Parts: sequence; structure tokens; C-alpha cells
Amino acid sequence: MDKATDDQHRRRPRVGHIQFLNCLPLYWGLARTGTLLDLELTKDTPEKLSERLVRGDLDIGPITLVEYLRNADDLVALPDIAVGCDGPVMSCVIVSQRPLAELDGARVALGSTSRTSVRLAQLVLAEQYGVRPDYYTCPPDLGLMMQEAEAAVLIGDAALRASLHDAPRLGLQVHDLGLMWKEWTGLPFVFAVWAARKDFLAREPETVHEVHQAFLASRDLSLEEVAKVAEQAARWETFDAELLERYFRTLDFRFGPEQLAGVREFARRTGPTTGFPADVAVELLPPPVR
Repeated sequence: MDKATDDQHRRRPRVGHIQFLNCLPLYWGLARTGTLLDLELTKDTPEKLSERLVRGDLDIGPITLVEYLRNADDLVALPDIAVGCDGPVMSCVIVSQRPLAELDGARVALGSTSRTSVRLAQLVLAEQYGVRPDYYTCPPDLGLMMQEAEAAVLIGDAALRASLHDAPRLGLQVHDLGLMWKEWTGLPFVFAVWAARKDFLAREPETVHEVHQAFLASRDLSLEEVAKVAEQAARWETFDAELLERYFRTLDFRFGPEQLAGVREFARRTGPTTGFPADVAVELLPPPVR
């Protein structure tokens, strides 16, 4: 084998890492288990990582649910690992100056381009409250948003800050979209799945399974030592360790039958208006060949 071929064969898998607190428990254990050095990690926002995976600049990584469903033909989802919730999520919220039923025609700021959270908010407001606001996108700064809008949709760390610190100070209502979906459908909600490109899986099936197992081990270790994860994270964040531990325990990192049912229900309700079939097939990584 010549050197160029050998270098290509030995290249570390290019793996995405969402730079939000909600993904910390999926990555914290990688350093502890020693697998961090086996990955070429790219940190970015959910939207940017989704684009990179679809484009082929990443081999494996998190992808927002809407972008996964839009590109399901080229991707295979990794079982039992996702970012979601089975009830409240704390970090995907609508913050409002008035009751949600009064937002018809009102300006609503979208503090993120996360298409999954945006579609969830639009779906809940349209079908549960019968309102069609005037949506626009802007940076996730709650104070500035409330100067222009009657309500705002926020995700990730910005949503945590807004709902826990800023909204109470400003006298605003906070509506948890994870809880609203659960009360409406009785199902968990999945915001992002982990997926591998099918072309990479065809070339490197063993590597995909190794990365999958590494993330499962990291997730399990992090949740076993969640108080330690929260304590470390609190040194660098605006949230204390107790709150972070509660947040990490609130999130649902599973991707099993109930989560799949939630994904199918979301696809059924949103597919025709979002760019994928209502009955889109979710293909899961099969077990390794022994």
C-alpha cells in the first residue's frame, strides 16, 4: 500500500460536537475513556454541524431532526443516542409578553436558525393555539428581542439564560416547548440525532460502530458521574452546579422505540410543509457483523 493510500486509510473520523451545554454529557466521558484522541472533533452550532454532515465535511455527527429527515436517504441514524426530552427540556422555550393565544399576527422573534425548534414552535402555536404570528430571525438577545417582538423562541444556552435569569427579571412568561409537545402528543421529542454518512459507513463500517460505542460509553459514564460533570461545567458557566445537574438529568439522551415514535409523529405533522415525506423512513445503524 502506498503512503497516500495508507494516510487516507488511517485518517481519524471527522466527528461533530455541538457547543451547547446540552451535549456536554455526550462528550465529557470521551476524555475519561481515552477515545477522544481517536476522533477529529469539530465544534460548532447545531445548524453549522448539520450543514457540514450533509455536505460531506463530517463523517459522523449530530444533526438537527429536520435536517436529518430532509437528508435521510444519505444518512443512517445511530441507535440509542440523541438529544431530546420526555417532558420539560428547559432549553427550548417561547418567552412571551402576552398569552400565547393572543399572538396571532404579532411579531415573534426566532433567536436561532435551528429549524427543528422553529418548526416545533410554529406547529404548537398554529395547531394548539390557532395563531399565526409574524416571524422573523434575529440574534438571541432577549432584551433586544422584546423591544421589537411580543414573543421570542430561544434554544440552547441562550434559552437557559433567558428562562432562568432574564425572563423572571423582565416579568415575562416562559413556555417550555418540550413540555408542551409531551402534553399534546404524549410522546418524547427529539431535537437532534447522531448520524453517519452512508458513503462513510460503506467504506468504514468498523469505525462507525467504534464511534457509536464510544459515544454510548461516554454518555453512560457522564450520567453516572453527572454531579462531577455539572461541578466542572459550573466553573466556566453562568449557571451553578446544582442547576446544571438538574438540567442534565432533565434531558433525554436515548433514541429507542418511544423516541422513534415521537420522530414519526413530528414528521407526520410537519413533513409536507418542511421538505420531507410525512412517512419518511428512519434508517438505524444495524448491529455489527460478527
